[in-house]
Amino acid sequence: MDILNQTRVTEFVFLGLTDNQALEILFFMAFSVTYGLTLFGNILIVISIVFTPRLHTPMYFFLSNLSFIDICHSSVTVPKMLEGLLLERKTISFGNCITQLFFLHVFACAEIFLLTIMAYDRYVAICTPLHYPNVMNMKVCVQLVFALWLGGTVHSLAQTFLTIHLPYCGPQIIDSYFCDVPPVIKLACTDTHLTGMLIVSNSGTISLICFLTLVTSYTVILVSLRKYSAEGRWKALSTCSAHFMVVALFFGPCIFIYTRPDTSFAIDKVVSVFYTVVTPLLNPLIYTLRNEEVKSAIKQLRQRQGFFH
Repeated sequence: MDILNQTRVTEFVFLGLTDNQALEILFFMAFSVTYGLTLFGNILIVISIVFTPRLHTPMYFFLSNLSFIDICHSSVTVPKMLEGLLLERKTISFGNCITQLFFLHVFACAEIFLLTIMAYDRYVAICTPLHYPNVMNMKVCVQLVFALWLGGTVHSLAQTFLTIHLPYCGPQIIDSYFCDVPPVIKLACTDTHLTGMLIVSNSGTISLICFLTLVTSYTVILVSLRKYSAEGRWKALSTCSAHFMVVALFFGPCIFIYTRPDTSFAIDKVVSVFYTVVTPLLNPLIYTLRNEEVKSAIKQLRQRQGFFH
């Protein structure tokens, strides 16, 4: 409580994406459509997997969790951004800012861990197919999902503590459209160099290590495909390429932002828009357009009475 009592700032003001009103209206329309499609696409994937028994496998179990996380991840930042695009003064209370920051890191870290787990799932399925039913049974899958949510929560608690323990007694302008650790700690009335180093050792290291692990896993998978038939190689490559596209689209911005919290560039907002707004939409598009089983499940759902009417 003593720490909170030292905080004199009660609200922050976002600079937003631009100060051009015409562009704000254009952005509002574009991002409203993007957010709507994100919700629709990811909800559709979750429903398709839940109501299609043949998709009750580890890979699609993880895919449905990825869609759920994308729904939550985009919903943490996009609604507030859309509200700000319509308002001249874009504000957020200190408490809501910390709440947004906390859930942003919960879902982002959970997605990082989930993408790593999905790569491991593909590794086991392709490199040791005979052991796959035992190694990746449903009990193990549930335990892995529980672990990723726990890991995401612990990570976010650490990030939130690093942010909230600082004194905020003057500057209120956040050069962004949402609350995140790097832009918020810049407003603290104290030296934040140590805090910035801790952020790099936390978010930056997690992102970088998981990304390198993923690259290694997919490299091993590609090497092991030599023993497969042409049809088997094509199917494995199709699945893994979709996974790796998602990995590159998500990890690239995360590594760019969180491995240098003390430094900011003009392109940071563009990068942030990409991984908070665009990537959650690209995930269902990539998996749906490249996956015949998911497309078939969606077609069957459309034929059932009560869906999409």
